Amino acid sequence: MLQTTPQLPFSAKFSPPPKKPLTRERKYLRSPEVKAMIRAAKKVGRHGIRDGGIILLMFRHGLRTAELVALKWTQIDLADGYIEVHRVKNGRDSIHPLRSPELRALRQIQRDYADTSYVFVSERKAPLSTRSIRHIIARAGELAGIPFQVHPHQLRHACGYYLAAQGHDTRAIQDYLGHKNIHHTVRYTQMSPQRFENFWMD
Repeated sequence: MLQTTPQLPFSAKFSPPPKKPLTRERKYLRSPEVKAMIRAAKKVGRHGIRDGGIILLMFRHGLRTAELVALKWTQIDLADGYIEVHRVKNGRDSIHPLRSPELRALRQIQRDYADTSYVFVSERKAPLSTRSIRHIIARAGELAGIPFQVHPHQLRHACGYYLAAQGHDTRAIQDYLGHKNIHHTVRYTQMSPQRFENFWMD
């Protein structure tokens, strides 16, 4: 006599997996968030000025982590106020002006960490590792109350989006960030509200 397997109810066999909440993490930081991170970093430990300077330079100059940890004092002219940015990933090198907030931070860092080749160093005056930079950025984001985990590349994106929102030319932003291909730059201008400023004039 054939035995039949008891049939499970349809709902038991095909119960769908629980839905995940629709959360989409922002890939960049807004300018007020960056400022809050700088303030938070300055209040932590003995290296507050250094850590605040790291965030400031990564944001103002769109620096990748590898570009930041390799930054040397020979690339910086504090008297004339400029920085030579050496890009990785076959990017284009460029010379950026340094403004007062960066100059003040860099002069203080130079005093605090004297006689070093690299700009951002540890207590032992060795160049900071990329892992250390990730930790510094994540901690500053948490202390500043950013509602998601912050990683260093979000500061580079923040630079691009900020410059685009200020209405700067796409080609100029491309050169500033060292992009070889302008398609990498267009993402910032596509999100800029300046493109639609004259759509409704009432």
